[in-house]
Amino acid sequence: MRRARSAPDSFEVLLTEDAAGDLNEIYGYIENHDAPSKADHVLDRIQEVLESLKTFPERGAYPRELLALGIQEYRQTYFKPYRLIYRVIGRRVYVYLIADGRRDMQALLERRLLRF
Repeated sequence: MRRARSAPDSFEVLLTEDAAGDLNEIYGYIENHDAPSKADHVLDRIQEVLESLKTFPERGAYPRELLALGIQEYRQTYFKPYRLIYRVIGRRVYVYLIADGRRDMQALLERRLLRF
């Protein structure tokens, strides 16, 4: 897991390997299909969202796809159209998924979070 820098009395934000891979894929896709400057902009904005999780991660909403399954362990935040799905455990925030919200999120969440 990749660690983000943390200040005293803040939450530590950690990206799972899957989430770090999501970021790389998003960046590469935008860089190749749009422009490197656009990819940098999106990456910067997602980094800002990740940084904001250090101060009050509980403010995120529950993903409706998981609520429909009775699961309230995960939360989400956005840099539209990207959804960041995470879980707060103690003073750590584990980011599991960063994906374009226009995808089939039900299937993606089930595959990524509910695999046994």
